[in-house]
Amino acid sequence: MKKVLVTGGGGFVGFAISKRLLNLGIEPVVMGRSRYVHVDKLGIRQYPGDIRDIEAVRRAAAGCDTVFHVAAKAGIWGRKRDYFSINLAGTENIIRVCRDDEISRLIYTSTPSVVFNGRSIAGGGRTIPYAARFLCHYAFSKAAAEQLVLAANSTSLATVALRPHLIWGPGDSNLIPRLVARGREGQLRQVGDGANLVDIAYIDNVVEAHILAAKNLTIHGPAAGRAYFISQGEPVNLWNWINALFGRLHIPPVNKKISFAQAYLAGAVFEAFYRLAGIQREPVMTRFLAQQLAKSHWFSMAAAKDDLGYSPLVSTEEGMDRLVDWLA
Repeated sequence: MKKVLVTGGGGFVGFAISKRLLNLGIEPVVMGRSRYVHVDKLGIRQYPGDIRDIEAVRRAAAGCDTVFHVAAKAGIWGRKRDYFSINLAGTENIIRVCRDDEISRLIYTSTPSVVFNGRSIAGGGRTIPYAARFLCHYAFSKAAAEQLVLAANSTSLATVALRPHLIWGPGDSNLIPRLVARGREGQLRQVGDGANLVDIAYIDNVVEAHILAAKNLTIHGPAAGRAYFISQGEPVNLWNWINALFGRLHIPPVNKKISFAQAYLAGAVFEAFYRLAGIQREPVMTRFLAQQLAKSHWFSMAAAKDDLGYSPLVSTEEGMDRLVDWLA
């Protein structure tokens, strides 16, 4: 790798990848929806633009040999056409430019939600199928895009998909800040019996997995055309982990509870009301969120270990220390 395009390079994961590339002596090029001051400060070249605009993608990718496609519309609420135009049509543009400009490697940042079917998953591996039914457009559109990326794998364009789960750590502007804010306001409720185990992925480990995947494609390794779950290696009890973080931040623990059935019903009611009222902001509860908060969802990393040589560089304990220091 000499020159690499990072879509979504101003965001949490994309920026972390860009910084790592810079440290490795590789030139990153960032494409994002706007110009980012923190990217400019590192002297990284930027091409503000929309991945739905193929000519904007083409300009940003000029001279690159690898693409880290991180950009996506995230979240669990919004219009289907917005999710699919960005996450699917935008990915189609990335693939087309890679083919047209003879870019040989494409690393796609996916999500385990592409296989989440509403039931608990404990140790699922690479053979677990895509979900047959999706309760949020994000997961649906990411599943469609991932399949497109993997199908595009060929002798001239090697592709791989990574599925990091619940990415956290210093620099996070979404998951942890929202969690902390709702905790301080006393708005959180434990959904279900509190025994569910989930995968989490510290940001440095997610970046390492991306670099390893790119190197694997460079040497024509076994990763081409495959998807990999990325995590800390061991799941955590979701509510214990949240309360451990809150304890370090002097936030009262989450003690109030609501059953999964109640949360799921509330989610259905909120979704119906928000649709009828045309409300664009995210409801406080949705059916998908109820499932995510109450069910177990953790996965085997055996394939990532065997094929990519991946293992977490930063333990969950060390990551928590770093996160608390950053938040302080």
